[in-house]
Order: sequence, then C-alpha cells, then structure tokens
Amino acid sequence: MASGRCERGCHGLEAFPVGHSSSQLPARKRRLKGKRGRGTAASDKPPVLGMIERGGKLVLHLCDNVQQRTIQPLITTAITPSTVVNTDEYAIYNRLTEWGYGHVTVIHGDGEYARDDDGDGINEVHVNTIEGVWSLLRSWLRPHRGISQRWLPLYLGFFQAMHNLRRRGQSLLGPLLSLLLTSAPRNPL
Repeated sequence: MASGRCERGCHGLEAFPVGHSSSQLPARKRRLKGKRGRGTAASDKPPVLGMIERGGKLVLHLCDNVQQRTIQPLITTAITPSTVVNTDEYAIYNRLTEWGYGHVTVIHGDGEYARDDDGDGINEVHVNTIEGVWSLLRSWLRPHRGISQRWLPLYLGFFQAMHNLRRRGQSLLGPLLSLLLTSAPRNPL
C-alpha cells in the first residue's frame, strides 16, 4: 500500500460469523449488550484485518487472533512506514507509532466518528471508508448463508480483487476480452 493516509477501522479487526448468516440467527432484543470479546478462528468467528487507502487499494487478511504480534507483519508488509494510519480506539493499534507509523484515532466510545484536526471544515480523521467496506462485505457474504473457514480466504480474495478493480471497469474490459479470445482454444466447426 502506498504512503499517504491509510484507514483501519470498524474495529479494524472484524470478526465475521462464518458458520451462520445474520438472517438465520434470532434478532437480539433492543438495548441489550452484545457478547463480549473478539472472534478467533477456533471460535468459528475468524477475525479479518482490513486496510484501505482513501479512495484506493483494499487489503484484507484472515487472522488467527487479534493480537499485536499477529497483525504487525501484515501491517508492515502492506503499509509504507511513516504513513498516517487512522483507527478506532481498539488497544491492538496502540503500538503503531512504535512500528514507525503516524497514528490518529477516533473514539467511538465517546460518540466520536469523525474529527477535523486542522480546522478547515473537513473531517480528516475517520474510519468511515473501511466501515463502508465492512458493510459491503457483509452484504456480499450474506446470500452465501454460511461459509466454511476453508473457503473464506478465497471469498475475501475475490472480494478484495473486485473492489480493487472496480475503478478500472471499462478500461480493463478490452484487454481481458482480447486475452480470453487469443488464449482460448478455437472450435474447428
């Protein structure tokens, strides 16, 4: 991922219920707290680390757990050092400055979802871009009604590729068709 602003959020490590669809689970009663804790691969809710450039490339990784030693190599290979990284207040991100990144947070627990740090009227600090990705990913996975952990990395990879290619659209169509037509075996009839 190039330098600039990178955003990780919606609890940057997000646990998806792989074996269940939200449409199959009974609705939670209003005003009740959700179950505490984060997902793990062992609990059939493997966490997904998502990183996205503003208006740019998306990177998704399926993780075994939500520990700093698990995410550090993923972050350091995907994000250029000295990049400013936006996150929520989850403690797993506390060492980003030690790892060589600029780090700013929004504190969802205090009702903060975006902040204008320089006073120009534009909220520079937010994690809304990655939260939008989580919303799209959940909507895209929901019709599959439960995905085996064995196949989840393939679903994530496909979603990531489609997200990263979506801006190319028409410009990618021509070369793709010509590649298919030239490399496909011809029917002699």
